[in-house]
Amino acid sequence: MTADEVAERGAAAIGAELRRALEGRLTYVSFDVDALDPAFAPGTGTPVPGGLTTREAFALLRALAGTPLAGMDVVEVAPALDRGDQTSVLAAHLLFEGLALLAVAGR
Repeated sequence: MTADEVAERGAAAIGAELRRALEGRLTYVSFDVDALDPAFAPGTGTPVPGGLTTREAFALLRALAGTPLAGMDVVEVAPALDRGDQTSVLAAHLLFEGLALLAVAGR
């Protein structure tokens, strides 16, 4: 699914579709910060305008509540390109959201 689809249909609808597709399946989430608009995550090697907002990214992750997670990572953070640690702080919060998903699932 593209960032345009998320903007058109909404993160909640996309998230619900993902949750249905993953229902009962052990899932590993790999979040690539390249999917985010560089206004929110400038510290990446391949910034592409028009990506997800942080609000959309959080909503997509939160929509996975109840999905059994095997684990999660956040990739493509480039600290040397990160102004004021903006991307690093965002990556840490994305991982926090992943930990919250584990807690909700009782794991």
